[in-house]
Amino acid sequence: MQQALGQPPPEIKQTELQYPTRDGSYIRAKLYQPVDLRKERSPLIVMYHGGGFCFGDVEDEEESCRIFVQAFGAVCVSATYRKAPEFRFPYAANDCWDCLKWAATRAETWGADPTAGFVVGGTSAGGNLAAVMAHLARDENLSPPLTGQYLAVPLLLPSRRVPEQYKEFYRSFEQNKDAPVLPTALLNLVLREYRPNDDDGILYDTFNHPKGHMELPPAFFQVAGLDPLRDEAIIYEGILRENCGIRTKMNIYAGLPHYWWASFPFLGTAKTFRKDQVNGMGFLLGRNSG
Repeated sequence: MQQALGQPPPEIKQTELQYPTRDGSYIRAKLYQPVDLRKERSPLIVMYHGGGFCFGDVEDEEESCRIFVQAFGAVCVSATYRKAPEFRFPYAANDCWDCLKWAATRAETWGADPTAGFVVGGTSAGGNLAAVMAHLARDENLSPPLTGQYLAVPLLLPSRRVPEQYKEFYRSFEQNKDAPVLPTALLNLVLREYRPNDDDGILYDTFNHPKGHMELPPAFFQVAGLDPLRDEAIIYEGILRENCGIRTKMNIYAGLPHYWWASFPFLGTAKTFRKDQVNGMGFLLGRNSG
């Protein structure tokens, strides 16, 4: 997992927060705001970190949040959630939903206007949670509604739940089982700690959501070619775009493993990832950076 980046640039204000949950707990989040709000309205972006539902913290999405503030004048929230093994499924999903609703109600006090753009995003396990949030927001009529979902190397589909018509395209889980960063043995280990219900299409396996994927917001994917999770993201993007008519954008990085931009930041493709990340968020927000 990433470390905190130190003091923010002078144009970014960072604030420690805690959001309330349904059981009375308070959980850490960090707010990133432009010091000088732009003339145009500031969109709201809520990010969830990865770590297999067992590790990680708000700093893992700190660089992303700072980039979005600088590029779009966005107000960003990086939120953590309770983790396994102490807090197993569905704590993470429930916490993230409580956080998203809380952020929607607090946006105005932070100088954000979700009607100018309201995106939920996440990396790896956080990508799973972001996909869950997109469906919950649709089904629970979150107001203001989400306008985009950002899914970076997301965990979307339990291997035993691959629909028959997609099995021939679902090859990466076996092909990349010994890949660096996230071999399938490690993935299976953390999932044994989280103990999700693979049959729960609402809070975990949204690939097989009981209400399908119609009327979800546009989606931006970043997919690693040497990742066991590669094909579930590629298949899901195709379903959203071809079957549901949802606007999507996807970048695939051939030969690179899960979460490589943070694990191997010295690679030139780590800079490519960040450039593409800005372009993809611009796609979701309907605006150019700068």
